Amino acid sequence: MIRFKVKELLAEKEFQEGRVITLAEVAKETAIHRATLSKIANERGYNTGTDNVDRLCAYFGCEIEELMQRVPE
Repeated sequence: MIRFKVKELLAEKEFQEGRVITLAEVAKETAIHRATLSKIANERGYNTGTDNVDRLCAYFGCEIEELMQRVPE
């Protein structure tokens, strides 16, 4: 199963910037629908397209392995 680490990256970005960042703000900046972001962040095993992965990596300034990891089932 693939696990997305959006919540961890979001918490780190909030800490670095010293402010609260909502999924709505991330959605606006990445052009990913807020509901899709919520599913990526909260649903186990959620499947999303590579375009969304690319947008999230660009937003967080991270590599793919920092955004997602494979977890054996």
